[in-house]
Amino acid sequence: MSDFLRVEREKDSMNIKEQLLKEIEEAPGSTLKEVLDFLLFVRAKELQQEQLEISLLSESSLAEEWLTPEEDEAWQHL
Repeated sequence: MSDFLRVEREKDSMNIKEQLLKEIEEAPGSTLKEVLDFLLFVRAKELQQEQLEISLLSESSLAEEWLTPEEDEAWQHL
């Protein structure tokens, strides 16, 4: 990414942060609670998606160890 695009993204990001902070300063408590709940929901959803992606990416490498006759034998009693 070029320095220009990085700087532009940072400026856009700061503008959004500044707008949010301004709105937060002016919002009533009930609105702030709802906004916080929504932000926490979005962050939890992103974390869940990241964990799913990590699981899917690691599945093939783990399968090399798990899908062996030795593993099948070790888990037969269950």
